[in-house]
Amino acid sequence: MNTSKQAGEAANHPDGAAPAAAAPGPGASLDDWLHLLEVRHPQAVDMGLERVAAVRRKMDIAFRGPVISVAGTNGKGSTCAMLESILLRAGYKVGLYVKPHFLHFNERARLGGVPVGDAALIAAFQTVEAARGDISLTYFEFTTLAIIQLMADADLDVTILEVGLGGRLDAVNVIDADVAIVTSIDIDHSAYLGNTRDAIAFEKAGIFRAGKTAICSDPVPPQSLIDHAEAIGADLWLMGRDFNYTGDKQQWSYGGRTQRRNSLGYPSLRGANQLLNACAALAALEALRYELPVGAQEVRTGLVMVDLPGRFQVMPGQPLVVLDVAHNPHAAAALAQNLGNMGFHPYTYAVFGAMADKDIDGILAQMKGCVDHWCVTDLPLPRAAGAAELKAKLLEAGVTPEFASDAACTIETFDSPGAAYANAYRRAGENDRIVVFGSFLTVAGVMEARKSGLH
Repeated sequence: MNTSKQAGEAANHPDGAAPAAAAPGPGASLDDWLHLLEVRHPQAVDMGLERVAAVRRKMDIAFRGPVISVAGTNGKGSTCAMLESILLRAGYKVGLYVKPHFLHFNERARLGGVPVGDAALIAAFQTVEAARGDISLTYFEFTTLAIIQLMADADLDVTILEVGLGGRLDAVNVIDADVAIVTSIDIDHSAYLGNTRDAIAFEKAGIFRAGKTAICSDPVPPQSLIDHAEAIGADLWLMGRDFNYTGDKQQWSYGGRTQRRNSLGYPSLRGANQLLNACAALAALEALRYELPVGAQEVRTGLVMVDLPGRFQVMPGQPLVVLDVAHNPHAAAALAQNLGNMGFHPYTYAVFGAMADKDIDGILAQMKGCVDHWCVTDLPLPRAAGAAELKAKLLEAGVTPEFASDAACTIETFDSPGAAYANAYRRAGENDRIVVFGSFLTVAGVMEARKSGLH
C-alpha cells in the first residue's frame, strides 16, 4: 500500500534538509521512486510554475485531443468522475488524472477507466528524471509531469486533469486547457491561497485561458473570478446565467446555451451538491460538442453508473458506513446536510482525523450536531492534528461526554484510523451508522481496515 502522500504531499522538510538523492537503479520499484521523491525537494509545497514549466518545455508534452482542467474547493473529483464516466460510455479513449490517492499511487492515473500499472509509471518517472537535469521538483510537480507525459503518449481522445492546490500556480496549470472548470469556491489552504473567497477565486481562475471556455458552477461566484475571465478574454459560462438545471424527485434536466438534456436520472454519487457538479460536466461537454459529440443515452448511463470512492460513499451492510473526505467547513456542511437526509439512525459514530492546518473548529461546528459518539484519531503525518488535540477542540465546541451506560455522547482517542473504526464498529448497533470523514488519510486508513476484514 503506497499511501505515503495521500494527504496532499506530506510534511515539509526544513530548507536544505532534503538529501540530494540519485535516481533509483534499473530494478527499482514504484515505491522506491515515491520514497525518493518525498525527500528530494526541500519543501513539500513550493508555489510557482517556473521549475515545472522549464521541465515541461524540455519534455515537449503535447496532446492530440482536448484537455479539460478542473479546479475548485470541493466537487473537483466528482466532476472529473462524471466526465470520465460519460465519455467512456460514448466510446472515447479517456485519460484521467486525480489526486490524492487512497491505497495505491496508481489510482491517480487512469487510462480507459483503469489505473495505470507500475511499469508505465516508472517509465514516465524515468522520462521526467532524464529531462529535469539539475532542476529540483517537488513530489507533486514531478509526479504531475510524469502522469501528463504518460497521457500525452497514450494518444487520447480527451484528457481530464484535476488541479491540486489552487490553480494559478498549480503544476497542472503548465498545460493550456481547452475547457477549464472551477467548481465550488470556499475557504481552504488559506496559507497559500488567501483567506477570502475573492482571493481564492482569483487563484482558481488562473486556469482560465484567453479565447477558451471557462466554466464556473459555483452559484455565487466571487467577482474576482468574473473580472479575471473578462480581463483575459475567456469565454465565461456561469451557473444560473449560461447553464442551469430543473428537476423533481424522479428526474432532472440540464439547460445550457445551445443544448438541453432532458429526463436525466440523478447521478449515482450521493450528496446535495452533485447536480452542480453534473451541470459543470455537461456544460463542458456542450462546449466540446463538435470535438466530442455525446448522445443522450451515454449521458444518462454515465451519470447513473459513475463511481467515486470516498465522496459520501455509502457502504453495504449493517451498521451503515459512510466514507467522506470532507476536510473543510464547506464540505462538512454538505456532509451534515446529506446525513440529515438519510433518515433515522439511533446513534451516529464518527471516525475523524484531520490536518492541523485545516479549519477544524469550522468543520466541527458543522458536524457536532450530527454525531453521538466521536472516535478521533492520530494520522501518520507530522502536520496532522493529534487525537488529543481533536478531543480538546470538541470539548471547546461544547461537545460534552457523558460516561453513563446510556451515554448521550462519548469522545475517545486512537492512534490510527483503523483502531478508531474498529472501536466504532464494535460499539455500533446494526441500525446505527458510522461516518468516517476528514483527511484522505482517515478514509484511506478505514478502507485498509475494511479490506483487511473489518467490515
